[in-house]
Amino acid sequence: MLRINDQITIEPWELTEQFTRASGPGGQNVNKVSTAVELRFEAERSPNLPGPVKARLRRLAGRRWTKEGALVLQVDDTRSQARNREIARERLAELIRKALERPKRRIPTKVSPNQKRKRVEAKKARSEVKALRGRVDEG
Repeated sequence: MLRINDQITIEPWELTEQFTRASGPGGQNVNKVSTAVELRFEAERSPNLPGPVKARLRRLAGRRWTKEGALVLQVDDTRSQARNREIARERLAELIRKALERPKRRIPTKVSPNQKRKRVEAKKARSEVKALRGRVDEG
């Protein structure tokens, strides 16, 4: 069981782990030991996550979200399988915690009429400066 906060815990049936051989440096160890972990969290079917949290989690996950509604995290940071499992679980918990935060509602603002007037005046002044440039008639 993975504890996210006081109210939310992830049940063991919601998580599946698969181990594969990691890429990159590691010598003989890389060829022999399956240390990379692929953690799959069935987010869409999870009874512990409210709807809005699932929607925010989907947006945060991006390409890690599958068509079936699962979140897939791949970790091959260390040469230790156990440590990679811990890292994957920590990352999942962190993602869910981020999804739990409700974004602040944006209050639309308007440009004040005075600011609009100042902007137009500045443009006119600049236009006049540029209009004074150019060819001089010596007649």
